[in-house]
Amino acid sequence: MSKARAEAAAGAPGLLLKYLQEQNRPYSAQDVFGNLQKEHGLGKAAVVKALEQLAQQGKIKEKMYGKQKIYFADQNQFEMVSDADLHSLDAKIVALTAKVQSLQQSCRHMEAELKELTSALTTPEMQKEIEELKKECAGYLERLKNIKAATNHVTPEEKEQVYRDRQKYCKEWRKRKRMATELSDAILEGYPKSKKQFFEEVGIETDEDYKVTLPDP
Repeated sequence: MSKARAEAAAGAPGLLLKYLQEQNRPYSAQDVFGNLQKEHGLGKAAVVKALEQLAQQGKIKEKMYGKQKIYFADQNQFEMVSDADLHSLDAKIVALTAKVQSLQQSCRHMEAELKELTSALTTPEMQKEIEELKKECAGYLERLKNIKAATNHVTPEEKEQVYRDRQKYCKEWRKRKRMATELSDAILEGYPKSKKQFFEEVGIETDEDYKVTLPDP
């Protein structure tokens, strides 16, 4: 056992007696160990030994609760509390509980507000963002001005003619591709080699060779 652990074990009875008197509620040895070991460095064996020693000396009380012992302060050392005092304490508990709930609610609101403020832009960041947006808007205005000043605008009639020409050429493309496919399929029925070899020998180039896709009608 280390020196620090030995010193903690030696002072355990006094520490546990004070703890049980202050808390004035029943605890198992495991409860006391869990509550105090981190702060005071007590081992479980030292806690059990100290509690049993205090009980044997009559300084605390012990009772069997199921299969485990519980320990609590000797109630004879405390003054008798009247019903009026109990009612007063109950009222204080209710008031304090309400206050705690109100404070917890306030804390949640403040945490939400803090999170929102933390994620928001700072004043310098916002000023920089505004300047960048102004520059971007100025660029768009300049482009719009140039577009309006241009003399080579396409008229609605010219635009419609382009669409009609596109439809005509795509229709012809589709027609010729179907004719070429039907013709090559007919030849391939009696051709001894593969389709790829036939295209290479004849010198046929397909849309796929040039990664070209026929537009939708």
